[in-house]
Amino acid sequence: MVRPITPDMLDPKTPEDVEIRAEAREPITDPTLGIAVNVNLQGTPRHRLVTIGDSLTHGFKSGAIADTSFSYPRIIAKELGWDGLRYPTYNGPGGGLPLNLEWLARQLEKRYGEKIDWWEFPPGLALIRQVMDEVEDYWERGSGAIPPDPRGKINHNLAVYGWDLRNTISRNADMCKEILHQNPPKDNVAGQVVEYHNERSAVRVLNTARDAQGKALSPVQAAAALGAEAGEGDGIETLIVLIGSNNALGSILTFNVQWSGPGYDDISVNDRYTVWRPIHFQAELDELVKEIKKIRARHVILGTVPHVTIAPFARGIESKAEPGSRYFPYYTLPWIKDKDFNPDKHPHLTGPEVRAIDSAIDQYNESITNAVKEARLEGRDWYVFEAAGLLDRLASRRYIHDINARPSWWDKVGGKYELPPALQALDPIPDSRFFVSNSQGRTQGGLFSLDGIHPTTIGYGIMAQELIKIMQLAGVKFSQADGTERQGEVKVDFERLIELDTLISNPPPVLSNVEDLIGWIDKNFNIFSRLLKASY
Repeated sequence: MVRPITPDMLDPKTPEDVEIRAEAREPITDPTLGIAVNVNLQGTPRHRLVTIGDSLTHGFKSGAIADTSFSYPRIIAKELGWDGLRYPTYNGPGGGLPLNLEWLARQLEKRYGEKIDWWEFPPGLALIRQVMDEVEDYWERGSGAIPPDPRGKINHNLAVYGWDLRNTISRNADMCKEILHQNPPKDNVAGQVVEYHNERSAVRVLNTARDAQGKALSPVQAAAALGAEAGEGDGIETLIVLIGSNNALGSILTFNVQWSGPGYDDISVNDRYTVWRPIHFQAELDELVKEIKKIRARHVILGTVPHVTIAPFARGIESKAEPGSRYFPYYTLPWIKDKDFNPDKHPHLTGPEVRAIDSAIDQYNESITNAVKEARLEGRDWYVFEAAGLLDRLASRRYIHDINARPSWWDKVGGKYELPPALQALDPIPDSRFFVSNSQGRTQGGLFSLDGIHPTTIGYGIMAQELIKIMQLAGVKFSQADGTERQGEVKVDFERLIELDTLISNPPPVLSNVEDLIGWIDKNFNIFSRLLKASY
């Protein structure tokens, strides 16, 4: 039985167009929405896969864009048997941009061993400062500051971490380069997170995204240029668009709900907002859909927006608000212990605020689903990728460990998401809690990386597997390494991903007190919070 909405569930600051929900939206189980489409298979697309999105598509994890070869587009391309996927890379000191927390943890382990005691934190911070100085110098003044040759080929992975719908429609490499030009780097001793790291990262994605006259293109314009390359038929076989998380994620990263208002569609001022009103999201989505329809892609997959409040970066304090509720009374930073939490002192969101954010996201996803429905009714081969439902079905503290909080549709859609056998064989089985490990190995988590927001490599593998299912439904052919067609259901090689995912195959022992360590650093230098706030 669904409990009705009561006054204690409401936040008075919530705009009137946000429809507060008693339970989460029911996930879509049929990516076609039951609407048949006759697909035009004329010609052979030159580009088998093109992706547009944010950090989840870019490949961000553990506080950095680093191992982009382990992003879900790259995992899919490998299973396609296609080695032609073009994507940006981020080499250099420190294991990525702006700061790779796993790399940092391993440096601390080398210096101080498996356990870092509180009296070792000051010299540990000296090491952190040294590392950050090297990273800052490389990306602001060294080789990392040199943009890719603009005469190069357009990347197939066109995602940029931190970008929302409007950025994806309007922003390009030259805009980012102009910001960097107007704000020359300073060697900041006190705050050594790379300045304007998002713009630097975006330039590596998009500097080759240009038309014949050299004019810079936005991600959707770049995808349209790729789609037009083939001549007869579609230039792109499958286009995946997974965007919208950053239209709500800022509320979690800053623990501050600022609903969108005037200028929500202006990239020069809209960063003042942390969560978009549904009417504003709908307006932005309408513009994005118009642009996507201009792209010559045989199959288009539109992803829903995950409930960002499930990510372990925002930790629910103590027990649920009441029996059967999916929400905690307060949400705060993961390193603040229940016994220490003080709502008058610590950054936090309330349960009603989190419910309002989730309700807005449910409306975003209804808009996305309606866009796919409209496209299919027009004869376009578009599909829904249920990213929101996937995360809901993996939510440990919200649903899996609290049977009474599960929504009425839980069993109807298959209940708890069944992990692939290779992941179920791990001990402990990976879950959505904050990652913890010690000298004996991983003890908790495994699906989210060390920033508590982005997936691990195996987490990206799960996304890839679900997208592959949709691609096969669309009739996309997958090949072996020798070029022969693969028969039956294509399975991601999770044994391979486990080996490649060093948090899983070789977890750092120092992470037994990762929350205390990161919390102490954040308290004294505000490093971690600034790093994440600059990433959405």
